[in-house]
Amino acid sequence: MEHSVATILGRVASLHLHPATPGADFTDVTEAQLVAQKGIEGNPRYFAKRNLAGQPSRRQVTLIERGVIAEHAARLALASIPPGKVRSNIETEGINLVPLIGQTIRIGSAVLYLYDRRTPCAKMDAICPGLRKQMENGQQGVLAQVIESGRIAVGDPIVLVCDLVSAGKD
Repeated sequence: MEHSVATILGRVASLHLHPATPGADFTDVTEAQLVAQKGIEGNPRYFAKRNLAGQPSRRQVTLIERGVIAEHAARLALASIPPGKVRSNIETEGINLVPLIGQTIRIGSAVLYLYDRRTPCAKMDAICPGLRKQMENGQQGVLAQVIESGRIAVGDPIVLVCDLVSAGKD
């Protein structure tokens, strides 16, 4: 039986948890436990959140590329934007996330479904006026649902799930 080789699309550059208080700074962590249909354990504002119909919220994890953040900083004449400042749970490197919307990825032992673009909020302009506008049109990262529970860590590879499935069947 043949097995396809997983193609590494990128890596986890940093991990961040939402604060309990809206608007407060995110907490940096080196690893996190993701729980299917609930989100990131220990992420106080979004873990196990439910929508108005009582179903699990789809907004469980947010991801954005460090390269895109660096481009925003350069266009806005900032030396840099520190990790976690743009209020995303997972910052990545070496991957273009927006074209992967509709795909399933594996990070560590967790599986996530990328379902939509993030909507940049007014807090982005508090970092630097104009950042919110810069983050539109595919420059804002993506939203994801946790499909399979698992542990993720800084440095973990990000791969497409279809790359992990065996290629041959009897």
